[in-house]
Amino acid sequence: MKDLRDKVAVVTGASSGIGLGIAKRLALRGCRVVAVGRNPQSLAEAARATGGLAMSADVTKPGAMKAVAEETLAEFGRVDILVNNAGAGPVACLADMQKSDWEWLVDLNLWSVIQGIEAFLPIFQANAQGGHIVNTSSVAGMFSAPTIGAYAATKYAVVAISETLRAEMEVAGGKVGVSVFLPGPVRSNIHLGSRNRPTGQGGGALRDIRPEDAAGFEGVVIPWMEADDAGEILVEGILGNRLYIWTHPEGTAPVSDRIRAIEQSIAESAVAIAHLREIAAVR
Repeated sequence: MKDLRDKVAVVTGASSGIGLGIAKRLALRGCRVVAVGRNPQSLAEAARATGGLAMSADVTKPGAMKAVAEETLAEFGRVDILVNNAGAGPVACLADMQKSDWEWLVDLNLWSVIQGIEAFLPIFQANAQGGHIVNTSSVAGMFSAPTIGAYAATKYAVVAISETLRAEMEVAGGKVGVSVFLPGPVRSNIHLGSRNRPTGQGGGALRDIRPEDAAGFEGVVIPWMEADDAGEILVEGILGNRLYIWTHPEGTAPVSDRIRAIEQSIAESAVAIAHLREIAAVR
């Protein structure tokens, strides 16, 4: 996808933050944007900012993304890009979490992505020019740390789904592009995610927190990025058909540390297994 003019792009979680930044940057490249979210007032403002269309939907609900796809086709007659961006990032120690915590976070951060793919992939496969799917994960989709384990679990899953879908689409002929977005600290409302938590999944241990207020970040200068700039990086990633799209490549040392630890454990396991085989051969 080398030219975005007149393409139709659906962006979930588009009423504020990263989603709005993505929607605005897609619009600047000539896309007709469908902003999907839950707050009608914020969505109306997003539609005005992008010159696009607002659709109110709870993307965690079964059938919601299919309804969005159908309405988009009815309005524009086509759809070319899906950005599965809706999500929240509350924190809690795993030992304190309740079933309701897991249900809410998995519904929002993971099931919404799955249901978006389910709704839009057949449309893109049927398009003569294919399409492109971007799934928003996080830098925490590549490493974890205390209190973000549940969030990281959902974001790891989004990475795995994106990698697999990318490989499957390449086998199918490469008509549908797939990217996974891995933002670092971007100005957004992700720390206010619990405001949309369903009452039936209330309570629990998950709590919203600003990164600068998290334990271990006292006095740390956080390299914040504006949402519009993150949106521009994502758009360039689509145009470059990149699988991994990072906003903060300079802040990925924990990812490299994890990779080295995995490689070291593989080497250690190989030595241990070779030793066991030597013992078995002697016997």
